[in-house]
Amino acid sequence: MARYTGPKTKISRIFGEPILGNGKWLTKNSNPPGQHGEKRKRKTLGEYALQLREKQKAKYTYGVLEKQFRKTFEEAARRRGVTGENLIKLLEARLDNTIFRLGIAPSRPAARQLISHKHITVNGDVVNIPSFQLKAGDSISIKEASLNNASLMGAMGSKNPKFNWLDWNEVAKKGTFIAYPERENVPENIQEQLIVELYSK
Repeated sequence: MARYTGPKTKISRIFGEPILGNGKWLTKNSNPPGQHGEKRKRKTLGEYALQLREKQKAKYTYGVLEKQFRKTFEEAARRRGVTGENLIKLLEARLDNTIFRLGIAPSRPAARQLISHKHITVNGDVVNIPSFQLKAGDSISIKEASLNNASLMGAMGSKNPKFNWLDWNEVAKKGTFIAYPERENVPENIQEQLIVELYSK
């Protein structure tokens, strides 16, 4: 399973945001990585640099590598509507992201591990592909045999507290992907239009 395995705090310092869940370290050292930190950086980034930066931020946020990200963008461009918004919708509809949003896993990497270890089912069938694209009405649940796993159940956080495109049944331990989210409801700080401009060059 291809994924980023490098230093996460370094990535958060590059963007100045806790995009990989390392917010506590930014209060100690928020300078960009490198020997001279901010001193060696250009004070104003060029157009291409800003566009590339947004693409990299989206890739790291959703845990997608370059080839898969480009394929997702191409699919977004083929669909009707605004390409940038379609891109965010497709990224949000990934199974690993949905597991994270539902609170079944504390982070997207943890969600990918649950999926690859075959703890998750979609519409009753085990799915071990983190990039699996959900459709409206799909039912997501924890495999029945995995409900007895104390460590897995102990890592589960609060379920679906604020996302109106998802629903979670605490008793049945089952979630539903109701529909693709509207862009204004997605909390990620990503300027998707810059990504569209980058790929349009």
